[in-house]
Amino acid sequence: MKSEADEPASRAGKNDAPKGTLYIVATPIGNLEDLSPRASNVLSKVDVVAVEDTRHSGRLLQHLGLQKRMIALHDHNERARAGSLLDELEAGLDVALISDAGTPLISDPGYVLVREARNRGLTVSPIPGPCAIVTALSAAGLPTDRFLFVGFLPAKRTGRRTALEELGQERATLVFYESPHRILDAMRDLVKVFGESREVVLGRELTKTFETFYSGGMGEVLEKLESDPHGTKGEFVVMVRGAEPVETGEECGALDVDRLIRLLMAELPVKKVARMAAELTGLSKNVLYQRALELKQD
Repeated sequence: MKSEADEPASRAGKNDAPKGTLYIVATPIGNLEDLSPRASNVLSKVDVVAVEDTRHSGRLLQHLGLQKRMIALHDHNERARAGSLLDELEAGLDVALISDAGTPLISDPGYVLVREARNRGLTVSPIPGPCAIVTALSAAGLPTDRFLFVGFLPAKRTGRRTALEELGQERATLVFYESPHRILDAMRDLVKVFGESREVVLGRELTKTFETFYSGGMGEVLEKLESDPHGTKGEFVVMVRGAEPVETGEECGALDVDRLIRLLMAELPVKKVARMAAELTGLSKNVLYQRALELKQD
């Protein structure tokens, strides 16, 4: 692949044998027609393909008519396998890293391999393409000038609610990945923490035959999922509208919200403070709860 004019040249010195390139190749998240010609070309020419699941990626390579040496690289073996792949790159072989779907390293393996490749001075070249985050956001109708990708939420309820509470005042659009067997529990916790009216958009089975978007208030979307016989099938991208800023002092007229919270906290626990302040101001109870925690720490 060193002769390809449009691919990065090796960084090896003039007196060294040329070293291989590590290509980070984005693959389809559903529709195989989304694989770019450049990605297909790179996969056809590399010496080794590092994959999450050899059976899954084997079907993609078979679709392309390719027979390649595959090495499994996943969350449980990446640290052990990265060294041998780096040695192959040092020896001059080109390696492509792909995940089961989408762009590698985005909630997928590859960080250890890429970081160490850069530490060794090896060339790492991204081959852009499908990514579920961007695909979902582009069709969600939520603000995209700022967004925070959180990845997968904790599997257990306590950890999940704690993580969500920490994001209660985040004003950027929040983006999560969620699995089909946890989506209902995750949505119930979102309703509990953010309230029924916070806007949410769910993207399911993106680019596939049964691609579906659910949108509206969190309570409404939860009802749609629970009533849809297909509502817990396929992988999900969950997008939550960011929090509205807490108005204080002059911004909230005659009522100083921070002063109100401080006065109530002198007599009441934080949860009761948030509930009472929400009733008095009309602001979100969850936003006020986070503000009370901040004022308590101060």
